[in-house]
Parts: sequence; structure tokens; C-alpha cells
Amino acid sequence: MTILKTFRGAKAALSHPFPKEIILPRTLYGFVFRASGWHQLATAILSIVLFTAGTIPLEVQRRIVNAATENGSYRTIALLVLIYVLLALTEGAVKLVLNIYSSWIGEAAVRWLRLQVFEASRASVTGDSMMTSEGVQLSIILAEAEPVGGFVGTSISEPLLQIGILTAVCGYLVYLQPLITIIVITIFLPQSGFVPIMQAAINRRVGKRIGIMRNVSEDIVQMGHAIDTDGHQASRIGDVFRINMSIYKIKFTMNFMMNLMTQMGYAGIFALGGYFVVTGKTEIGTVVAFVSGLSKINDPWGDLVNWYRDLRVTQVKYGLIYNSAQVGTVSAGELPGPSPCLETRS
Repeated sequence: MTILKTFRGAKAALSHPFPKEIILPRTLYGFVFRASGWHQLATAILSIVLFTAGTIPLEVQRRIVNAATENGSYRTIALLVLIYVLLALTEGAVKLVLNIYSSWIGEAAVRWLRLQVFEASRASVTGDSMMTSEGVQLSIILAEAEPVGGFVGTSISEPLLQIGILTAVCGYLVYLQPLITIIVITIFLPQSGFVPIMQAAINRRVGKRIGIMRNVSEDIVQMGHAIDTDGHQASRIGDVFRINMSIYKIKFTMNFMMNLMTQMGYAGIFALGGYFVVTGKTEIGTVVAFVSGLSKINDPWGDLVNWYRDLRVTQVKYGLIYNSAQVGTVSAGELPGPSPCLETRS
């Protein structure tokens, strides 16, 4: 098979000057800082700038609507619109830089992790360490390294950005109208309960799926080609299909419940906000700000939930890689110095 030959050829030809003993940290975040180091501080700073720039437009929107409905001067409206456009450009530019930078960090970590497996395999050939099956190594290099290394790029910046947006927007909404804010906060409280439970169910299935696919890879390597003489491979592929479908059912049910609660939040804002406008207790611009604010909250909340999903799944995947390291695919131990893959950009 072409992939298998390439894998074996790459192991034989590897000549990078890595140390003979390849060390993996015990925890996922140990790996994150081992593979990226001070780059996480830079992404954290960009995240702070981004959520600050993303919150200010809510107040600008409110003032534009109030100026238009309260017979304000068009010059004032035009100035506010110009400020809004400048803020949008700033937010977009910072987000562009952050996305590219985070992607580079993630890809560099993927490259580093793959090279570690290659080097560990090369060392095992020369007798420096024990090597587990080629099927496990093949699975790590072709499939498992990508999500684990890719998570490194967003491991710090993503939760910091989304939590920052949630905190800033909720604080602003409390300042505008505390009673309506209670409705907004209420719709997210139940989600903090059912999301971790449903995600734990997904994690168990992901771990089982990875184990099955490793068995598939091991059999292919042992046979030298993809042939199923005893029907075990077909059974495993069927198991993977059933596991994936159960993951989809849980995932999309979770999304349905989250979206339903968000729509209930909009209904509550329109009902209570409309009552306050009719009774003169608030202005129309405040209701508009709450509608925009809920969108500003819903999007980062969804992104934060997705990040949490990735975190839990990646912890499972990294744990499997680390366990493989314990039996010889790579060596496990304490954190060494900075990762060579992030010392200079390539």
C-alpha cells in the first residue's frame, strides 16, 4: 500500500537532529505549553483586544437608533455610523490576525507531534527504545495528531475571547436594564447542566472509536494490505458507523436544545422590552441593544460550548497517545525546554 510504504520510508529516511528520547507531557495542557510556549501569551493579548473592540458597537448601535427615533441631527447619526464602521474594521482586522496566528500555532504543533512519533520509531530501530505496533504509529500520524495538535492554537485564546465577550456584554446589558438581563441569563443556566452530561457521553464514544480504528490499522499493517479474511474488519467498520451515528444524535440534540432556549430568550426580550417601551420605562434603542446583545452572547456561548467539546474530546485523544507513549511509541515524562517547531516560523 502506498501510504504504508511512505510511512515506512519516511521512518527510514528521517535525519532530523532530535534527541533520542522523545518526551511527552502527562496532560494535554502540558503538551500545549510544551508545543507553543510564549505564543499563547500573544494570542491572549489579541483576544483581549478583540472582545473589547467587539463590545463597544452595542452602545454605538443604541445611540444610532435613539438618535433616529428621537429626532436627532443627521450629522450625529452619520458620525456614529462612521465610528461603527471603524470599530467593525478594527474588529475584523484583529480577528484575521488572531485566526491566522492561531492556525499557524496549531499546524506547527501537529508537525512537531508527528515528527516525535517518527523519531521515536527511528530510535526504536537502533535499539534506543521499544516500539509498539506500526498500526498505532500510523493511526497517530495520519489521524490522531491533527486534532490534538490543532487544538493547541485555540486552547487559550478561544476561551479567553468568548468568556471576555460574555462578561463584557452581560455587564453592559445589566447597566442598561437589569430586569431584561435576567431573562438573557436564565436561558443559559440550564445549558450549563445538560451540555457537560451530553459531552461526557460523546467522549466515551470517541475513545471507543479511536480504539477500534487503531485495531483496523494494526490488522492492515500485519496483513500488508487491506484484506478482510475473517470478517473482523467489516465488524469493526460497522461498529464505527454505529458509534458515529450515536455521536451525531447526541450532538444535534444538544444543538436543538440550545437553539430552542435562545429563541425563548428573544421572545422574552420582545415581550418584556415591548412592555417597558409602551409604559415609558425604557427606550426603543435599549430593546434593540438587547436583541443585538443576545446575538453577541449566543454566538460566543455556542463557540465556548464547541471549544469545551473539542477540549474534552482532545483530552481523550491525547490520553490515548500518551498511553501509547507509556508502552513505547514515544517516551513520556517531564516537560523539556521550548519546542523546536515554534522557535522560528517556517
